[in-house]
Amino acid sequence: MTELIPGFLWGASTAPHQIEGNNVNSDWWAHEPNMPGMARSGDAIDSYHRYAEDMRLLADAGLNSYRFGIEWARIEPAEGHVSLAELAHYRRMIDTAVDLGLTPVVTLHHFTNPRWFTEDGGWLEDRAIDRFRSYVETATGILDGVEWVCTINEPNMLALMAMMGQAQQAPSEDEADKWMSPTVEGAARPVLPSPDPKIGRRLAEAHQAAREILKARTDAKSGWTVACQALTPTPGNEEKLREVRYVREDLYLEAARGDDFIGVQSYSSQAVDENGIVPHPLGPDSTLTGNAYRPDAIGIAVRHAWEVTGHVPVLITENGIATDDDTRRIAYTSDALRHLFTAIDDGIDVRGYLHWTALDNYEWGHWEPTFGLIAVNRETFERHPKPSLGWLGDVARSGGKALKEQSA
Repeated sequence: MTELIPGFLWGASTAPHQIEGNNVNSDWWAHEPNMPGMARSGDAIDSYHRYAEDMRLLADAGLNSYRFGIEWARIEPAEGHVSLAELAHYRRMIDTAVDLGLTPVVTLHHFTNPRWFTEDGGWLEDRAIDRFRSYVETATGILDGVEWVCTINEPNMLALMAMMGQAQQAPSEDEADKWMSPTVEGAARPVLPSPDPKIGRRLAEAHQAAREILKARTDAKSGWTVACQALTPTPGNEEKLREVRYVREDLYLEAARGDDFIGVQSYSSQAVDENGIVPHPLGPDSTLTGNAYRPDAIGIAVRHAWEVTGHVPVLITENGIATDDDTRRIAYTSDALRHLFTAIDDGIDVRGYLHWTALDNYEWGHWEPTFGLIAVNRETFERHPKPSLGWLGDVARSGGKALKEQSA
């Protein structure tokens, strides 16, 4: 029986822009109406007002943790102008989680920037690090008692989004130029390009600045979360794998050396041949994002992150499947957890498992891929827990024993 550490986190993750609604001062809100093929986030699923209900559903199911983000664009809607009301809002979220018995895992930056920041050069502008540092200093004022803080979510994907944003500043009516979220990669288009290492190194600098502030001003454990693709080489292409993996992943894992934890986020796996990443052919096993059904990816990703970071403790901050079949979600997560438990048995220090995602939400320009443990009626905002929520809660309550018993 796998021995989990005391206090192992069992929970679910969300991102503010995807669930809150009306994030009107963010660059994403400004970008959405101007990109062909991109759906508007609008009210999203109104979690800005319904966060207590969402948290209560997780706690009542048996989970003990909730990862959520705070929005820089709400806290600093104009440069130098801090909204005390929004800071108080996010502090109420932290307090609500604690009151419900949920350990809050707070993300400071989850893809979105204030509109003013992006319009004035974004991450490559000379003052970008100082601007982010100022925001983090402000945010620390509401983090008293928070044990886990993620500085930047998936910086490798953020670097790619920044790169794509530069290339797509002039909207096109060409069907081929229609927006497809970088989080939705499948047979409908070629493999996404590698993120620009120049942007990646700037984000690593921002992360390290945030880490220093958090260490000085809080008692929280800090780290960042990396999109881990669980890449594997085809025969004879180990060197090509190293080349591809460095710009897509290892640059960011190396920047986590010395962190309190590394957030591992993995959903699927892809092979690398002499030309690079091999696209996954669309087939009956594909998920709603077009990815391969690979619950073993989490084990591959965890082992690689553990090695590259030099044995920084691992927190699974995202893992899940895009499917409208909840029995398939349970099957995928069951297998993923078995692979994770095997990695733990092999000596890897894993501190928790946070499922992506708590609720079906706005998937960065699309509504169709559903990852949630809870369905949401987007007209009434009624929440409808799926069987997978209760199932994961049972696994959490038993410390994983329920999964082992179900497998027997």
